[in-house]
Amino acid sequence: MAALGALDSFLVSASTALCTPLAVFVQIQVPLRFPSFSFVFMEIRFWIWNRCVCQDWLGLVFSNSKSVHLKRKLFSYDEEFGILLQFDLSSDKEEFRIHSFPFSRFIVSLLGEDGCVICLVLATGWAFAAYVRNREIRRMKNGFKAGNSFAFLCHDVNDLEHSSQIKLPRVTVVMPLKGFGEHNLQNWRSQITSLYGGPLEFLFVVESTEDPAYHAVCRLISTFEDRIDARIVVAGLSTTCSQKIHNQLVGVENMHKDSKYVLFLDDDVRLHPGTIGALTAEMEKNPKIFIQTGYPLDLPSGSLGSYCIYEYHMPCSIGFATGGRTFFLWGGCMMMHADDFRNNRYGVVSGLRDGGYSDDMTLAAIAGDHKRLITSPPIAVFPHPLASDLSFSRYWNYLRKQTFVLESYISRVNWIMNRALFTTHFYLSWGFVMPYFMAMIHIAAALRVGFRNVDSRDVPALSVGLTLAASLAVSTVVELLSMWNLTKVEIQLCNILSPEEPPVSLESYNWALIFLAMLVDNFLYPISAVRSHFSQCIDWSGVWYHLKNGKISKIERNKGSGSKYSDLGGKHLYGKRELRQRPHFSAL
Repeated sequence: MAALGALDSFLVSASTALCTPLAVFVQIQVPLRFPSFSFVFMEIRFWIWNRCVCQDWLGLVFSNSKSVHLKRKLFSYDEEFGILLQFDLSSDKEEFRIHSFPFSRFIVSLLGEDGCVICLVLATGWAFAAYVRNREIRRMKNGFKAGNSFAFLCHDVNDLEHSSQIKLPRVTVVMPLKGFGEHNLQNWRSQITSLYGGPLEFLFVVESTEDPAYHAVCRLISTFEDRIDARIVVAGLSTTCSQKIHNQLVGVENMHKDSKYVLFLDDDVRLHPGTIGALTAEMEKNPKIFIQTGYPLDLPSGSLGSYCIYEYHMPCSIGFATGGRTFFLWGGCMMMHADDFRNNRYGVVSGLRDGGYSDDMTLAAIAGDHKRLITSPPIAVFPHPLASDLSFSRYWNYLRKQTFVLESYISRVNWIMNRALFTTHFYLSWGFVMPYFMAMIHIAAALRVGFRNVDSRDVPALSVGLTLAASLAVSTVVELLSMWNLTKVEIQLCNILSPEEPPVSLESYNWALIFLAMLVDNFLYPISAVRSHFSQCIDWSGVWYHLKNGKISKIERNKGSGSKYSDLGGKHLYGKRELRQRPHFSAL
């Protein structure tokens, strides 16, 4: 009996939760058509209940005691569910029979099928992405078999000849830094030890010498002495755009006058030895490329927050695994023509400088407005270790930053595209989560039938619900297998591209937590997006940015009340002394 009562409570709570929005809508819209608001509320409430767990009919008995007693033939015409709810009414005693709407079963099926479709679409996208990445793995393995021991660097071993290397163009790598964390040294070391054979300079850009990253970079560069061309640029505080964009633009101003390409890297990117060479080769092969980009492969640390970030990035990775043209752009890795910045071509400098919040979304909008080409080569996937102490609150702030980018825009077309992304992601996120909630209701109703010893053949809607729940379970397994396969392929690719690094393993991934993270992340995304839309402000590494008309209008820095750690890397953001306001340039 205790189990039966628990099931009844769950079913009542679920139906109440599902019906509340429609009940409010009906109370507002239909006051003149029905004499009793309570009757309308009750009818819609139990219609929602009806479409979730059964078909059949409802019996409403109006009594002189001004209360409504619901007698419901829930699972068969012989099984009485009993009194469920009470409403105050002023009607005389009457009896109504409300049949299920003709489309009630259709709506249940549609909502359940939505979840299956979303799962299968994601599985298909990940399967295609795995195919593209795996094709590159096969190419490198064939190169190894053919005697090219450096196939992880270039397709043709002859490209490593001195006569070819001296013709390579100069590249400047700009790395905007903020704070210092557990993975930074390894990431920076992978960036500055590139095996690119052409002229190469590295600019580490910080906002102040008081930034913890400043002294860490100084120590790192000193260990390499004159073997690399590396400098530190102190950019000062931003006033018209985000600090990251400000650091990037100051870095561009200080790059070598002969640099042909500029590569922007986040400090949490773990680069492969041949990445810069591969990106440069593609730029040389196709001068029409506006931006080359890549995408991270998150290495969760074990917390739910880290798995939520991994799950958030995985659907986006489909757009970066095209092996060529893409419409997506990730700010952690962007190679561009240096002259585009020197000449402010297409307004790249002014678009970023004048109120820019997100570097990748702004540049992607510029590329779209001017029909410029963005590509993502298949080797551009980078291990991205997440902080070992990544808490759920830091994940939430990261999600807020990701949804906040949809509030920034540089043109009317960009605004429309962001609204479209907002609406689509909103629908898909909750369209993914709700079928799991409805499946729980179907399963609970089936257990209720079992406790009542009712023949399930007398409940046609029950079989429909269980069929949808089973279909959703199968679709979920297919989706998780496809995600597992893509992760396995990308890990294998990263291990081949960086043979000198300790191999990354798939064994550390907890797939039960990944499934939970899928539900949590997709449930929270619309909430975060709505909050970002109405707040129009965000805390990014201890700095509050306020938007107006899609651009940054106000920047607040309160060192005492802001975040002390970055979201993903867990970096310490502040040193001991106050930040200097005046920008200057420092060279080592």
